[in-house]
Amino acid sequence: MRKLNRLMILSALAFVASTAFAAEEASVRIISPAEGAKLDAMTAPKIEYDVKPGPKGDHTHLYVDGKEEAVLRKLKGSHTLNALSPGEHNLCIKVVSKGHTPIGVEQCVKVTVQ
Repeated sequence: MRKLNRLMILSALAFVASTAFAAEEASVRIISPAEGAKLDAMTAPKIEYDVKPGPKGDHTHLYVDGKEEAVLRKLKGSHTLNALSPGEHNLCIKVVSKGHTPIGVEQCVKVTVQ
C-alpha cells in the first residue's frame, strides 16, 4: 500500500512539474520602432511586435500616448498606426485577458515624430 501511495504522489508531482514548465511566461517585445527612434511625419508609422500571452493573457491592446488605438489579435506581426503629430509619443503593447483587462505584462517605447 505504501508503494502505491508513493507512486501516486510521484506521479502527481511529475504532472504538476510538467504542467508548470509547459505554461510559458507572458512577454511583450516591440521589435520596431526602437526606443528613441525618430519617425517621419509624412510616413504612416508601423509597429512590429512579438507577444507570448502566458496562461492569464488572451490578446493584446496597442496604446498611443495612453489611449487605446487597436486590439491586436495576432501574437506576432505588425500594425500600421494612425498618423502621429510631430513631437514625442509613447507606444505601448499590453497583454490583456479575455475580458480586456491588462494583466500587467507590457512593453512601451518612446519615439519622436519629425
